[in-house]
Amino acid sequence: MKLTVVGCSGSFPSADSPCSSYLVEADGYRLVLDLGNGALGALQKYADIYQVDAVLLSHLHADHCVDLCAYWVARNYRAEGCPDPVPVYGPAGTAERLARAYDMPENPGMKEVFDFRTLTPGGFDLGPFRIGVAQVNHPVDAFAFRIEHAGRSLVYSGDTGESAELVELARDTDLFLCEAAYVDGRDTYRAVHLNGREAGEHATAAGARRLVLTHIPPWTDAERNRRDAEAAYAGPVEVARAGAVYRI
Repeated sequence: MKLTVVGCSGSFPSADSPCSSYLVEADGYRLVLDLGNGALGALQKYADIYQVDAVLLSHLHADHCVDLCAYWVARNYRAEGCPDPVPVYGPAGTAERLARAYDMPENPGMKEVFDFRTLTPGGFDLGPFRIGVAQVNHPVDAFAFRIEHAGRSLVYSGDTGESAELVELARDTDLFLCEAAYVDGRDTYRAVHLNGREAGEHATAAGARRLVLTHIPPWTDAERNRRDAEAAYAGPVEVARAGAVYRI
C-alpha cells in the first residue's frame, strides 16, 4: 500500500497544509480517507480526482468532510460529463449533512453524483482492501478505519478521545496514523481528542509498529506532542506533513 498525506492540519488549514485527507493506493485502486477544508485542491497533486474509486469519511465535522461540496461541483459540472457516482461511506445522515452544507434540497441533494453508504462497526471489502471500522470517542458519530492489503495494515484514528475500540482496531498494525490534537496538561476536555502522550499510550497498548501523529492544529506545538508520544511509545514516531508518502 502507498499512503499519501494530502492534508493533516487539525480543525482548520495551516499555512502549510489543508485539513484532514489521506490517499491510500494499491493495485491501481485509489481510496480517499476524509476530505477536509482545502483538501480537494491538494489532492490534485497526487491523483486524477475523476479516478478516485471511493471515499471514507470518519465523521461529519467540516474539517473532515466539507470539501465533498467542492468535489460535487467538480464532478457534477465536469465539461466531459459527470462520471459514474463514486461510493462515499460515512456516518448516518452524510447525504443530508452535505446537502445542507451546500444549501441545496436534501432530495436529490448530491445523490446523483455520490453513492452514499452508511458506516457501521465491523468490516467489508472495498476494491483490493479489507476495511475494518470501529466507532470511537468523539462528540458526534465518528469512526476509525483499518485498511488491510497483502498482509499489511494501516489504521487511521479519525478524531477521538481515549478509546479501547481504537486500541483493538490498531492491534499489531504496521502504521498507526493517530490524531494528537491536544497538548498534555493544557487541554483537559475529555472524549474529544488525544494528546501526544495518549497517542503514544494507544500505540503501545495496540502493539503498533510505527506511529505517525496527525490532526495537530496550527496553535499546537507538534514537536512537543512528538516528544510526549516518544516518552510513552518505544517505536518510531513522526509528525505527519502534507505531501509525505509512506509505503506499507
